[in-house]
Amino acid sequence: MRIWHELAVQVLQGHRLTADEGLAILAAPDAELLALLDAAYRVRRRFFGNRVHLNFLISAKSGLCGEDCGYCSQSRVSQAEIPRYSLVEPEALLDGARLAAQRRAKTYCTVLSGGSPSEEDLRVIARVVPQIKTQWPLKVCLSPGFLSREQAERLKRCGVDRVNHNLNTSRRFYPAICTTHTYEQRLATLRAVRAAGMEICSGGIVGMGEEPADVVELARTFGELAVEAQPINFLLPIPGTPLEGVRRLDPRYCLKVLALMRLANPAGELRIAAGREEHLGPLQPLGLYAASSIFVGDYLTCRGQAPEEDCRMIEAMGLEIAQD
Repeated sequence: MRIWHELAVQVLQGHRLTADEGLAILAAPDAELLALLDAAYRVRRRFFGNRVHLNFLISAKSGLCGEDCGYCSQSRVSQAEIPRYSLVEPEALLDGARLAAQRRAKTYCTVLSGGSPSEEDLRVIARVVPQIKTQWPLKVCLSPGFLSREQAERLKRCGVDRVNHNLNTSRRFYPAICTTHTYEQRLATLRAVRAAGMEICSGGIVGMGEEPADVVELARTFGELAVEAQPINFLLPIPGTPLEGVRRLDPRYCLKVLALMRLANPAGELRIAAGREEHLGPLQPLGLYAASSIFVGDYLTCRGQAPEEDCRMIEAMGLEIAQD
């Protein structure tokens, strides 16, 4: 089990995780899980100490999407019963920011469904973001879909700190979950965000039928891009979506995925996102040895754990809620 300690030391010295090392992490015997989490924690502690960054998310525009992503309840191929609405009023966006601050979150995540933002969407965002930044000490992360360089620069000018655009899985596996756009289009948006001077938030979904090699490739891609934040979701097979029958994940495998993501992108804010409550279950607190961030409250169309429970979990782990 000393190999995991040595790997953590190498990562802290600048080593880039190899594909073989990533596969070894995912295939590690369960008896070595605590040693693996200890290695991940050594890296986490270097960059984040014992702090946990809280994020609050709202679905500002729901459904009405022309993409065919098989995992998503808002896609055009989904029969899931979800709310469908255009961009909410500015007052609702401000109310969300107020609630984020009340829940001690430091990042306010605003998600717009659909392929790309409309001109009106961008105008509303440009008006509201400066008001948010004036009233609350929040970092604003926007998930608007595909962006051009010009659109990204507009978001930067109005005060958006970070743009979320998930890669979701590997390049190889991507056509199995979506056919209406390509992996390269997603990478192009990330490049536009970086060129505009904003931070990148890009995550993945584990449990869609991919191979361990796909998870490793995704983790290594995040490391190569040096994304500032990476939310890792564990698939919730929502009834009415093409992936509704996908099998349940093993909680110990989920913890190995988190350790992999930490060691592949050591300085990134690793966030346990949707599915943590269901798939990690009673092992959920152990995920914070690798991850430094969680959402408080609900996700897009799925309910999350009560914020009070999250705070109790963090306190019980001897961790503290980040104040900056």
